[in-house]
Amino acid sequence: MFRPFLLLCSRHWLSCLIQPASEEHNLSLFKSASLLIALLVAAPALADEAKWHHGDTLFGKLKYDADFTHYDHVKPDAPKGGHLKRASFGGYDSFNPFVVRGRTPSGLSYFGGLLYDNLFEQSVDQPSAAYGLVADKFRKADDSSWAVYHINENARWHDGKSITPEDVIWSMEAMRANYPLWKEYFKNIISVESTGNNEVTFTFDQKGNRELPHIIGDLAVLPKHWWEGIGPDGKKRDISNPTTEPPLGSGPYKVGKYELGKYITWDRVKDYWAENIPVRKGRYNYDSIRYTYFLDESAMWEAFKKGGLSDYKVEGRENRWKNEYNFPAVKRGDVIPQTFDITRSQIYTGFYFNTRKDKFKDRRVREAITLMFDFETLNKNLFFNLYTRTDSFFEGGELESDGLPEGRELEILEAYRENLPPELFTKPFALPDYTKRSSTRKIQRKAINLLKQAGLTFNNKRQLTTKNGTPFSIEFISANPDAERKTNAFIENLKRIGITASLRILDTSQYKNRLDGFDFDVTSTLTAQSLSPGNEQRDYWSSASADRSGSRNFSGIKEPMIDELVEKIILAPNREELLSLTHALDRILKWNYYAVPQWHNPEIWFAKWRHIQIPEPQPGYSGIDSLSFWIDEKIESELKK
Repeated sequence: MFRPFLLLCSRHWLSCLIQPASEEHNLSLFKSASLLIALLVAAPALADEAKWHHGDTLFGKLKYDADFTHYDHVKPDAPKGGHLKRASFGGYDSFNPFVVRGRTPSGLSYFGGLLYDNLFEQSVDQPSAAYGLVADKFRKADDSSWAVYHINENARWHDGKSITPEDVIWSMEAMRANYPLWKEYFKNIISVESTGNNEVTFTFDQKGNRELPHIIGDLAVLPKHWWEGIGPDGKKRDISNPTTEPPLGSGPYKVGKYELGKYITWDRVKDYWAENIPVRKGRYNYDSIRYTYFLDESAMWEAFKKGGLSDYKVEGRENRWKNEYNFPAVKRGDVIPQTFDITRSQIYTGFYFNTRKDKFKDRRVREAITLMFDFETLNKNLFFNLYTRTDSFFEGGELESDGLPEGRELEILEAYRENLPPELFTKPFALPDYTKRSSTRKIQRKAINLLKQAGLTFNNKRQLTTKNGTPFSIEFISANPDAERKTNAFIENLKRIGITASLRILDTSQYKNRLDGFDFDVTSTLTAQSLSPGNEQRDYWSSASADRSGSRNFSGIKEPMIDELVEKIILAPNREELLSLTHALDRILKWNYYAVPQWHNPEIWFAKWRHIQIPEPQPGYSGIDSLSFWIDEKIESELKK
């Protein structure tokens, strides 16, 4: 199941978050004739299917029972108050995250963010688990062919109006119509109906997709009456276009003061309807959250060091973490650096090849280029050996493939043997190791041989040339000015095999447009996997997503065997089969060299000003839950002086 990964996705990305109901509450089908008919038509209830559930998990057991009051890691009576300051990169020009066009502000995302509540909310301390929010309970068919969500009767919009089943239905239709991600994510839903008693019934076009009833809960519920109303300009609002009018929401915060592209303030809703619901209790404690935008990362760093514009920071630069956290505020004890462990899957960061372009269609070309990425020297010379090499698209845990295929995984792969490289069955996948200096020439020779096998040649200037005789060139694109550090060394290595390469740094809007339109040779970006891969795999790897604007199939993969594996993963009947299928998919992706894997950090580097209070221990699955923090206003006042 996909979920953008909190602030760690730094886009990106991604990134989380109930009133308990009785787990054994059985419906009385005879309360009224109309209710009986509705339930029989929309969801014929068997004995097990009549059970209402306060939460759901795709594997294992829910951590919390129906009577839980708050997450274990939070302080339930954390003081409310204070004004959190954050720094953001780039800018924004729209308050509508549910269309591809426009950039939305920090705190607002296509999963709702601070403004909108979801039906259910993904747990921050357990993988693939969710608990009720706008919907306080749900039930589902034994064969996962339908699901019913019951809307919490206390759920309210910020204008005081109740959240209704009609809002849920309208939200689903609007999102699927206007945002490609949601269209694909929810494509198996064939009907959404209000079935009485404040319930919404979702019916699916397939059975056995265990994730579908679960991911319905990810839906951010939007106010139909507001979006279909008249705006201050006298015109009817339009969900299909960007907007600069702050929308009506239902979440813990609403838009306060702002200036497009420069800053935005989120004000806490004092009478927030869900304040005491378990996954909200002890969280969302700041009276306001202000994001100030910067166009230069160095300026963001200086703002944090100075204080007043940035209260905490997740550090992503190893040289800074190693050498620069010695400024006066650290020495005084006003800024406190610390680390947090991560127990979830690691984010995969890589240089993605655009295989829509002819020059990258041959697997041997992609492998040759991959061979020229020298991680070990980068890690030693630039990164203080702080990083670990990534070698799986499902890095960190039981989902990643390893060694040689065997057992059920081997059986799955045998069906595709004729379309797979023979080495996949005889050799463990291994990335080049530059630890020994003598390895460099061997790796370079292997890369050149692969290029020649692919039919490429060298001209009299020792430049690699394509089959039509033009020099083989690569343009890397990025929106991160820091990309030069990791890309330039790669570019220099590619020169050794005759490839001319360059790096182009774009502003965030240009980069987004080119990425959405697949207008690039190679880009460095990331994908985040949960511990329960499912429907989102279509958006990452399937042929249907390869040419769909805004999809995360960055490489443009169009392979029938991968399409087939993705569908089998989605319909996996149990955890064991899911693991075997995911191992097979991971191995095929790796051996096809769709991306050059980079590295990951096994921990989070974090620093805060001392008025920010953090409950301990933080949840290992999320690493940190910044919404469980609170502000000591006495210390905040001292720091201002």
